[in-house]
Amino acid sequence: MRAWQVTELGEPSDVLSLGDVEAPQVPAGHVRVKVLATALNFPDVLMARGHYQVRPELPFVPGVEVCGEVLEVGSGVGGVTTDAHVAVGDRVVGTTAMPHGGLAEQCLLPVGGTFAAPSALDDAEASCLTIGYQTAYVGLVRRAALRRGETVVVHAAAGGVGTAAVQVGKALGARVVAVVGGGAKADVARAAGADVVVDRTDGDLVTSLKEAVGRSGADVVFDPVGGPSYDASTKVVAFEGRIVVVGFTSGTIPAPALGHALVKNYSILGLHWGLYLQRDPAVARQAHEALSAWAAEGLVKPVVSQRVPFADAPAALTRLGAGETTGRLVVTEP
Repeated sequence: MRAWQVTELGEPSDVLSLGDVEAPQVPAGHVRVKVLATALNFPDVLMARGHYQVRPELPFVPGVEVCGEVLEVGSGVGGVTTDAHVAVGDRVVGTTAMPHGGLAEQCLLPVGGTFAAPSALDDAEASCLTIGYQTAYVGLVRRAALRRGETVVVHAAAGGVGTAAVQVGKALGARVVAVVGGGAKADVARAAGADVVVDRTDGDLVTSLKEAVGRSGADVVFDPVGGPSYDASTKVVAFEGRIVVVGFTSGTIPAPALGHALVKNYSILGLHWGLYLQRDPAVARQAHEALSAWAAEGLVKPVVSQRVPFADAPAALTRLGAGETTGRLVVTEP
């Protein structure tokens, strides 16, 4: 089968090599799928660079999130030890099992990270529904307990996780303030449903956020950026507000001033969504069911900004890593 493999560490456009490889063997608790679409994610870039916490042995096939058709089911799938029934021919979405990622004609998925693909979404849209949307849902619903009528600030709101958080916030009945960097990204956030858009390149971010959230402040902040974005969030978070720390795409990991959290009475909540697949997969299953229902109602719909030909995957990953994209880039069927 054809597959893009990382043969050495570096920028994706430099280190990905297209070749013919053997189809993966299916271990217990996994399924082998025909790849229909692969949603590109920042962890794919970090793995290619050797900067991610998961470091597959070289060579490996990147692509951590896919939509596919089940070709083969490993032992132990569909039994009493799992809460999912997966059968050959099913259209599914989920996270892949490294080193057999989705930038190939076939890949492996662990059954715990495999979900039924919503019929309301096409293959490219469905491929985006797992990581970003479940991160947004678990962060806003389980961790922050966002309530109808509250105000949520979403940083990096034009990106894949950010647009998901905007849509999830609106589906929950919240007022969404989206923070972006530039006019084109502002248009993406508005199209995703944001009530107010703050362009951080237009002046002082704290001043703009204070104007956007009003005197009562932000009840919830969803922050995949860190650095200055986190610092600004602490200035505008409300009494009993909640800051959900999702990641650090800025490259700067904040050092929270716990004295400030104490005197202002707000919570700092960490979110590592992937841990739920290991420690409490029922949370991920419930999140997927809710998101699928919202997709059927038209409340959530992944923002696929570009459908990338299979041959162009390395260049697309490099653009993603450089912060030059909005929404989601999806590599179409090989």
